[in-house]
Amino acid sequence: MIRLTELALPLDHPPEALRAAIVNRLQIADDELLDYSVFKRSYDARKKNSEITFVYIIHASLADETTVLQRFSTDQHVRPAPDTGYHPVARAPADLQERPVIIGFGPCGLFAALILAQMGFRPVVLERGKDVRSRTKDTWALWRNHKLTPESNVQFGEGGAGLFSDGKLYSQIKDPKFYGRKVMHEFVRAGAPEEILFVNKPHIGTFRLTGVVSAMREEIKALGGDIRFESKVTEVLREDSRVTGVTLASGEVINTRYVILALGHSSRDTFRMLHRRGVFVEAKPFAIGFRIEHPQSLIDKSRLGKYAGHPALGAADYKLVHHASNGRAVYSFCMCPGGTVVAATSETGRVVTNGMSQYSRNERNANAGIVVGINPETDFPGDALAGVALQEQLESHAFELGGGDYSAPGQLVGDFVRGRPSTSLGEVIPSYKPGIKLGDLATSLPEYAISAIREALPAFGKQIRGFDRDDAVLTGIETRTSSPVRITRDPQSLQSLNTRGLYPAGEGAGYAGGILSAGVDGIKVAEALALAMLADTGKGG
Repeated sequence: MIRLTELALPLDHPPEALRAAIVNRLQIADDELLDYSVFKRSYDARKKNSEITFVYIIHASLADETTVLQRFSTDQHVRPAPDTGYHPVARAPADLQERPVIIGFGPCGLFAALILAQMGFRPVVLERGKDVRSRTKDTWALWRNHKLTPESNVQFGEGGAGLFSDGKLYSQIKDPKFYGRKVMHEFVRAGAPEEILFVNKPHIGTFRLTGVVSAMREEIKALGGDIRFESKVTEVLREDSRVTGVTLASGEVINTRYVILALGHSSRDTFRMLHRRGVFVEAKPFAIGFRIEHPQSLIDKSRLGKYAGHPALGAADYKLVHHASNGRAVYSFCMCPGGTVVAATSETGRVVTNGMSQYSRNERNANAGIVVGINPETDFPGDALAGVALQEQLESHAFELGGGDYSAPGQLVGDFVRGRPSTSLGEVIPSYKPGIKLGDLATSLPEYAISAIREALPAFGKQIRGFDRDDAVLTGIETRTSSPVRITRDPQSLQSLNTRGLYPAGEGAGYAGGILSAGVDGIKVAEALALAMLADTGKGG
């Protein structure tokens, strides 16, 4: 197999043009190209007002690959294709009795469970929330009726926080073993559209993710795994620096020497329990800010020029950063084209926002977090849980500013920049449900964050014309950009620094940031645990 990169074609090229371009680029006859597949397709919009082109990475099977590789030996764009297949690292012996436990069934726990099940280790998954369809009903109850269910919401339940998001499946992590391809292939096997295997910034969207996650759950069960919903872990048991089991809220004790902590970034009570039990936990940086909304058409025109609205391109996105004069970095986070701003709290009396898009991305507005990076040394000094306390304080204040009924505080960009309260909306209609209460966001975040964002918005307006338009809407607040703690692990064994058999993983442990990276981390810890189990029982090798 040969990898061909940087193969450019016009945006509206016919399907047959791709094969012809491969043959022409490799200087071969048509019958010498036995087969090919698109590994990646992106687009180049640097000349958006003249021509946008698709750019391909192709894997091709040729009749005589050796000759072609020799012919292009100095061409960096024609190389042997890497092996992107997944190869299991272990197989559980048929007589293996002990079973690993996975706490949490978001993307990390889902893939950890799937990999362990595929290797025969029959994992037991403990999820505090409900199954995907039940939690969807509970989540809609908050959005429509102001009714929060603390254990079943945007944060907790099957599929994790990633279920109610844009469903983005791209990441900037280093992935030399192509675990990301394994994640994508499993999603496609479970019903996701095949295009996620090759488009540059793939996504699924909430409504399609629900079916995908359900199908993967059933495969885990068919392979011998157990999935237990509404099974909250209240204690991780330790003895002689080794995990020995877990206790559930019901009082049930499950004995095991192998536990994966696939917690989400909002598992604050579990963070506190781990800290109390002596598991090594430390504070880590995260970011705070607002959600901003614009008409999607404004973003499309700025990013795609005359090609705005082209069906092959879909809704445009953006990525922005500004280094403010007070030393703070302000940046866009989790941009959701054609999406909505959603209520993402998991705790009574608190307000927090997130962004979500469906697969179609055809809602009126674009939204993104506009956030400021903060760190424990200067912004929330104290113990390992100081960042948790800061999040809780800010979210409680946002609840008050929003009127105390899970509505969110909001302000128009023009008013925010000028430091005056908002009293009425312009053309941009906010999408947040249950609704927003206009006012002044100046007290919703620390002063350093407010001043940095005030400076950043006009700067972003120079990069995307209209970004700082007066009637763009800010909705507060965004605090759960990532986990405020790191449950630190050994880089080789992937076990907790001071608790053998405990494998911190995913977003809650501070080792991922999104669906794809969390899934990849789940694969890594599943492999590490499987090898450790075999070594401990003398069945490895």
